[in-house]
Amino acid sequence: MPSTHKKVIVRKLDRDAIQGYVSPAFIADGKLELLNVSGKVVMIELAEVKGVYFVREFSEGEGFARKTFATRPRTEGLWVRLKFKDNETIEALMANELTQNVPEGYTVIPPDTRANTQRIFVPRTALDSLTVLAVIGGPAAARRRKAAAVPAGQEELFGE
Repeated sequence: MPSTHKKVIVRKLDRDAIQGYVSPAFIADGKLELLNVSGKVVMIELAEVKGVYFVREFSEGEGFARKTFATRPRTEGLWVRLKFKDNETIEALMANELTQNVPEGYTVIPPDTRANTQRIFVPRTALDSLTVLAVIGGPAAARRRKAAAVPAGQEELFGE
């Protein structure tokens, strides 16, 4: 399998799960294009999908060890809380760039980065709400740290 095809587990709103592979452009005309493990292309309505879980390995008992962050995340991005239509709530990080967001949904990073799930694509139709908890890092924060590092009124010792 080429490296452009990623292993995923597609979780549907009816609690069904399908294992397979997706290409980078896996959404077309409101449908998710999935190559299942038996080699058949399956088209799934995006309105039926709860999440596309990009995983390291396929496993039946896939679940999150943690659904929330224990402390404030250190990775740059938006710290968000996703509430699904089935009342499940998870926290995640997402990119703080409009170019990374697609109209169909959001790509987020779950709290436990060492678990099997590396990223999740969540369709907008699966969500009840998305709340931004904090903005972590970014260019403005880096400028503030740099400006605070060197006091403005410090004398130069060697005429530099």
